[in-house]
Amino acid sequence: MEQYIICGGNALVGEVEICGAKNAALGILAASLMTDETVVIENLPDVSDTNVLIQAMESIGTVVDRVDRHTVRIQAGAIHSCNVDSSYIKKIRASYYMLGALLGKYRSASVALPGGCNIGSRPIDQHMKGFKALGANVKISHGQIITEANRLVGSHIYLDVVTVGATINIMLAATLAEGKTTIENAAKEPHVVDVANFLNSMGANIKGAGTDIIRIKGVEKLHGTTYSIIPDQIEAGTFMFAAAITRGDIMIRNVIPKHLESISSKLLEMGCEIEEFDDQLRVVAAKKLQKTHVKTLPYPGFPTDLQPQIVTSLSIAEGTSVVTESIFENRFRYVDELTKMGAQIKVEGNSAIIEGVHRLTGAAIQAPDLRAGAALVLAALTAEGESTIDDIVYIERGYEDFHLKLKALGASIEKAGNEKDALRARFKVS
Repeated sequence: MEQYIICGGNALVGEVEICGAKNAALGILAASLMTDETVVIENLPDVSDTNVLIQAMESIGTVVDRVDRHTVRIQAGAIHSCNVDSSYIKKIRASYYMLGALLGKYRSASVALPGGCNIGSRPIDQHMKGFKALGANVKISHGQIITEANRLVGSHIYLDVVTVGATINIMLAATLAEGKTTIENAAKEPHVVDVANFLNSMGANIKGAGTDIIRIKGVEKLHGTTYSIIPDQIEAGTFMFAAAITRGDIMIRNVIPKHLESISSKLLEMGCEIEEFDDQLRVVAAKKLQKTHVKTLPYPGFPTDLQPQIVTSLSIAEGTSVVTESIFENRFRYVDELTKMGAQIKVEGNSAIIEGVHRLTGAAIQAPDLRAGAALVLAALTAEGESTIDDIVYIERGYEDFHLKLKALGASIEKAGNEKDALRARFKVS
């Protein structure tokens, strides 16, 4: 089992380059299946989630050529099956985007029920509601979501809850449906906009992405394109909190500052200094962090994917903070790991009450999911002494070269794959 071994106490200083957005990449990869022509995707993050999705695409006949680490050339003209039931696809949540893409193009799709992080209930009822509204039959059988339609016809669809996954999935299917589709109460996240922009670059007619009403005029077919994925808002935010919690000074490159406004606002309240530039942002934490209150909300609110990072940072802030989670009900599972490090956090319902402590101390801890895993790394970076973090496979689902980027900023962190590696790593970080 791979783990990180970290010796805390170093202020992180320097520059870090942010990768393409994982959540946008997954929708865009699926959307590339919707044309028989060649698609080139640039700024693709090299993380396990995108690599697993590419494997699933290849398993049904898609030809994927790695031009370089962050660029792929995709040819989906020879797909021989709309049944995606490979074991690896069950590991990731975004497998369901293949439903919308294949249903739109072939009027049929069967995909294994999605996996991903255990952070609470994430039902697919809104996806199914959207597909049915477009004229598809949808059922769940033998662990598969099965959709088929003689024809797809545009419809007016009101989402009962704001959901990124259903917004993207319905948008994919509606792109090649007959007539007009309106999605109301749509998610407004940057990666929803990026998937819409990608589809439009292939000849789709989508308007309103980034607002709560998306209008789609169906087209007969899509063509090839070359497209560069937006920077990852969550990776950028994670490094912003890395600067804050370690009393560091980090220039974060390849970002869209507009996407980070809710994060910057909270860090300013916590006493950090922030400088914004066209495509980069500098976070300086020159003094002890201060308390604040946070509630996670759909974009442009504070992202649920950065809730563990801000809770971890507030665990060493002055005073009492309250963080309320309004998106997922099971997202405080990592708090038990933080308390092993000396944090004083009490979870009441969907809120965490955080009494700031002077310092955290190193401990053997376990990453329970992707974002909480990253947050626990931040805790270890500021803690006194050595920490080991197990189950880092979760972290590598969404962060490319995480430990190497932290190391370049001055962190004492090593990755170990076995006991021998761990002994070497302990010697290096000590």
